[in-house]
Amino acid sequence: MAMAPRESEREPDRWEAQLRKGALEMAALASLWKGRLYGLEIIRFLETNSRLVLAEGTVYPILNRLKADGLVASEWVEAEAGHPRKYYSLTETGHARLRAMASAWANFSAGITRLLEPVLQIEVTQ
Repeated sequence: MAMAPRESEREPDRWEAQLRKGALEMAALASLWKGRLYGLEIIRFLETNSRLVLAEGTVYPILNRLKADGLVASEWVEAEAGHPRKYYSLTETGHARLRAMASAWANFSAGITRLLEPVLQIEVTQ
């Protein structure tokens, strides 16, 4: 009978999940930088460009929160075939917020990368 993993063995998974969760709003905003997309296009864009694999049940609450915060706008567009689609786009406030988030992320991640350089060099040389 297999035993459940110990708490210390699950910690990296929990940590990674929290890291991803913290970056999802920025990633959703970034997916809209070049123009409007509907929900499934956002999911596909994130999978293709960032390797983030997200379920619809994860993306739509984020989009709704971003809309409530005034960072994205949405509109229903009739499709030639099939059902109407809800397209999302960045507002002016969303563009400004994404620029600020991207700057903060770049500064933060550069600092963390500097801290990890000795660790990563050990992995490369082994």
